[in-house]
Amino acid sequence: MSRGKDGPEDVDATFAEIVADLRAEGVGLFPEDDLEKPAGKTAEKPAEKTPRPESSEAESEPGWRGGGTSWDKTLFEDDPAGSSDDEGHFVPPEPPPLPRPRKGAFVVLLFFVLGLLLLIAPNLIGMGTRLGTPLGILALATAIALLLLRVRQGPPPGADPHNGAQV
Repeated sequence: MSRGKDGPEDVDATFAEIVADLRAEGVGLFPEDDLEKPAGKTAEKPAEKTPRPESSEAESEPGWRGGGTSWDKTLFEDDPAGSSDDEGHFVPPEPPPLPRPRKGAFVVLLFFVLGLLLLIAPNLIGMGTRLGTPLGILALATAIALLLLRVRQGPPPGADPHNGAQV
């Protein structure tokens, strides 16, 4: 086989040779084809496949990968393992109660609601939009800042910082 600068000159012949080598190794053949073909490299074409049996005969034969259960049996019949319904169901424990909100949470909520009210409808409090908009933005910024300041930094109380991650 002579090769040019960019590859083989006869691409079709090279491809046919690669396919013949792969077929000789058994790549792309079904298990029933392996039994019909003799071992070793041959340049012959593979034998023609026998037609697939009908669905009634297919259920009696092993699955298409050489054994196991057919697709219809797996999909439409009961569990072949015979597991009972009560086995394996996880019942989660009752979740802990929510913590009680503290005074700081009420202050943040108050600033947030006041800021939204001043931005959306300042006329409800008797204030014009000229004064309500900057005060509403300031109230929302204060609520966000207070929320960020309330975020705890560091490990929770009682945790050992040298012990790594714990579940």
